[in-house]
Amino acid sequence: MAIKIGSDLPALSGATEWVSSETSREALLGSPTLVHFWAISCGICSEQMPQIVKWRETLEPRGLRFVGVHMPRSERDTEVDRVKEAAADYGLTHSVAIDNEHTITDLFENKFVPAFYLFDAEGHLRHYAAGEHGIGMLEKSMERVLSRSEESAT
Repeated sequence: MAIKIGSDLPALSGATEWVSSETSREALLGSPTLVHFWAISCGICSEQMPQIVKWRETLEPRGLRFVGVHMPRSERDTEVDRVKEAAADYGLTHSVAIDNEHTITDLFENKFVPAFYLFDAEGHLRHYAAGEHGIGMLEKSMERVLSRSEESAT
């Protein structure tokens, strides 16, 4: 069972390595954030990456932050260079944690890839979705969280 709605954004510490740039819970507070779990061996994840990149390009200017967490599902998934290459191929320029020891994964109590955790600017979980159809449920929630963040900023 993943963390529950209303839960605080867990720490993002313990990654094997970071791709692009390292980030922390503290650095994300003050901005809505989407944390997405994926694996290089996950076909659904691969199919959904263009949507993640599109959202980053359109919603990041409005204040939504993006963090990827690579959650290996097999021994082959722990090859850091393969993960870095996949992140580059997908166009993931946002922070991506390579979580070979499942440290971040365990803090989120996450069991699935793909999985999506949407946090508001105060760091409270507002939406969780996983699996093939999880991505389809995100857009309205992201708009709602962004709208609330934009209203409170004015």
